[in-house]
Amino acid sequence: MKVLLTGFEPFGGECVNPALEIVHSFPDMFHGARILKLAVPVVFGKASDMVCNAMKNERPDIVICLGQAGGRSCVTPEMIAVNFMNAEIPDNEGGRPACERIVADGPDGLFSNLPVMDIAAAIRERGLPSQVSFSAGTYVCNSLMYRVLFQIRNESGSTKGGFIHVPYLPSQVSQRKGVPSMSFQDMCKSAEIAVAVALGVSSPA
Repeated sequence: MKVLLTGFEPFGGECVNPALEIVHSFPDMFHGARILKLAVPVVFGKASDMVCNAMKNERPDIVICLGQAGGRSCVTPEMIAVNFMNAEIPDNEGGRPACERIVADGPDGLFSNLPVMDIAAAIRERGLPSQVSFSAGTYVCNSLMYRVLFQIRNESGSTKGGFIHVPYLPSQVSQRKGVPSMSFQDMCKSAEIAVAVALGVSSPA
């Protein structure tokens, strides 16, 4: 089994992105599966092309993309991606699409085929906060999720794929009163649980 695990680079003026740090720290082998790790730029189009090319070349059984959702208080597996881009801030190359479709003739929305409900429940069972999200936003995260699911739908039908958002790290909110965060250790444990559930491991270590 192969799992493609991706994480976004820092964006929006941040010096760190916990999603990428989780990917870097993830073990290379996990419950018998080989973990393929990919750092992804926060750039419309380029991020999706990079991950979709990796899917074609590596043919992973599972694709899990991680991203930062500042302001959220828990780990949120995403249920659906919408065929829509609308950037409130520019991406890391200055791109700022406004009310555009991701794939011109694609469906309006695509559902993750990861067991997102089970992932969130398993994380909660380990005493960590998690809930399913029904909106991945309209920024690069949603765009990447949509393109991954579109490729699975059209070319890689047996592959499981989806997206998981994580909160800020405590260091990112030290000067932002009232903004939620999560420890890096808890984020990493949540990611391990998510991958284990996707692999069908009933009792993740």
